[in-house]
Amino acid sequence: MRAIDYFDKGADACPGRTAIIDGESRYTYQEMREITRRIARAMSANGLNGEERAAIYSPNDARVLFCMLGVLRAGAVWVPINSRNAPEANAEYMVYAEVSWLFYHSSYRDQVEELKVRVPTLRHWICIDAEDGPNPSLDKFMQVGSNAAEIDWGDPYGNPERLMGLVPTGGTTGAAKGVMVTDLAWGTMTEMAGQYWAGDTTDRVCLTSAPLSHAAGVVAFVMTSLGATNVVMPGFDALDVLRNIELYRVTHMFLPPTALYALLNHPQLSDFDYSSLRVFLIVASPVSPDKFKKAVEVFGPCMCQSYGQTEAPMLLTWLDQKTVAAAAGGEHIERLRSCGKPTSAVTLAIMDEEGRLLPANTPGEIVARGSLVTRGYYKLPDATAEIRTHGWHHTGDIGYRDEDGYFYIVDRKKDMIITGGFNVYCAEVEAGVMALPQVHECAVIGVPDEKWGEAVKAIVVLHAGESLSEYAVIAHCKEKLGGVKAPKSVAFTDAIPKTAAGKTDKKALRRPFWVSRDRSVH
Repeated sequence: MRAIDYFDKGADACPGRTAIIDGESRYTYQEMREITRRIARAMSANGLNGEERAAIYSPNDARVLFCMLGVLRAGAVWVPINSRNAPEANAEYMVYAEVSWLFYHSSYRDQVEELKVRVPTLRHWICIDAEDGPNPSLDKFMQVGSNAAEIDWGDPYGNPERLMGLVPTGGTTGAAKGVMVTDLAWGTMTEMAGQYWAGDTTDRVCLTSAPLSHAAGVVAFVMTSLGATNVVMPGFDALDVLRNIELYRVTHMFLPPTALYALLNHPQLSDFDYSSLRVFLIVASPVSPDKFKKAVEVFGPCMCQSYGQTEAPMLLTWLDQKTVAAAAGGEHIERLRSCGKPTSAVTLAIMDEEGRLLPANTPGEIVARGSLVTRGYYKLPDATAEIRTHGWHHTGDIGYRDEDGYFYIVDRKKDMIITGGFNVYCAEVEAGVMALPQVHECAVIGVPDEKWGEAVKAIVVLHAGESLSEYAVIAHCKEKLGGVKAPKSVAFTDAIPKTAAGKTDKKALRRPFWVSRDRSVH
C-alpha cells in the first residue's frame, strides 16, 4: 500500500478518537485527515509535479505530523530535516536531494533565509505556525485549492516502488547520503510494527518527546495506523516525561538509551505511576544491560528493543517484552545484551570479509535480505553497490548470533558513533576539525559516556609552534557541524598511531576507553 493508506486505515477505524494532543490543542482522526487533505490539495493547486521533494524543518509540533501526512497524501517525497544540524549541513543535503518545498517553523526563520540563498531548487516556503513575510502560514496555505478534488494517484498494487521518503543518513565523507525509502519498505515496516508493537490494549496512547525528525516521527506514524493517540511534547525533559506517563495513562513510548538513562537517574523517579505502560521501546543504539534490568524493575514488563537503520528502518530485529522481563529476572540474563531475533519480513546472517556466512557465536558483519531493505542511496550508485556486495545488504554493524537465534551487536564496521541516538560519522567531524589552520592531524572516536551512550572525542595533533584550546575546537565544530556532531572533549597529542598500511589505528585509540567492557558500543 501507499504510505498514506496506513494512516487512513487508522482514521477509518476510529474517526472520533483523539489522534494528537499538543499542549492545549487536540485533534481527532477525522479532523487530522481533513487537514492532510487540505495540505495535499494546496500543494497540487500550487503546481506540485510528481515526486517532488518536500522538506520539514521544525521542532516538535503537531503540525509536523500534519505536514508529513499531507506531503505523502499529495504524492510528494518526504524529506525530514534534523533541526540540530548546522544550517550549512542542512543546505548541502537539500541541494543534493533537490528539495522544492519547505515546511518550516518560525523559530527557524533566520536559517530559512540562508537556505533560500543556498538551495536553488527551493520554490515554495510555508511557515507552519505563523505568516512570515511573503511566506504563508500553514492555515493560509491550506485555503488555496480548498474546493479542488483530491487527486487519486494510487494504483492496484499500492505503488510499491514509488519513493515516499528521501531520508538523510550520515556519510563517511562530506554530506549525508539520501536513503531512498519506497512504499514497499515503509509498508513492510508499518505492518511489522503493527504486529510487534500493538501491546495488549486497544486504548493506545503514545508519548513523543524525542525529535519527530528522527525515529520518533517514524514511531508516531506507525501509531496512527493503530489508531493511537499521539501526545507530542516540545522536547525531552525527564521530569515531564515521567509526569506525562501518569497524566495521560501512556501505553507506548519510544526513547533512545541515553534518554532512558536520564529517566532512571531522576530523583523523582519513584513519584509516579507507570502501570499503564505496555510498550516501552528502546531504539537507536545498544542499551546498557544493567540499566535495561533496572528499567524493568521501575517501569514493569513493558521494556523492549528493536534494531534497524535508515536503510532498513526500525525492525530488522525484535526483542520482546516477555524475553526482556525474563532476562531481567535471571532467565538467560545474557539476552539483556541482545537486540533480538530477526523479524518476519527479513533474513539476517553473519558474514565474513570474503562473503562467507558464519556459524553461531562467530563474530562478523550483520547482513540482511528482505522487503524492509530500501532501494539504495539517491544518485550514489557506487555507495549503493558497496552495501549490496555478495547479494546481501550490509549493515556495517559487527555482531554474532547465538544458538537460539538471538543477535548481539558488539562493534561497528563503519567509522561511526551513535551519540544520544544520532549517527555521527567520524570523517565529517575530522574534516571539521582539520579546517582549523593550527591542526596538523585529527582522529575522532566514540568513547563511553553515561549521558550520551557514546560521546564524540577528537584526538588532535597541532602544527609545530601552534597552540589551540579544547574550547576553541569545540566551539568551531558547533558552528560548522552543529551541537550533536561537535566533540564533547578534545585531547592533544604529539602523534596519532597508524596501522601497518599507514592508516589511523582507530582500534588502538579506542582500546583504552573500552578495555573493561564486553562490547565496543554503548
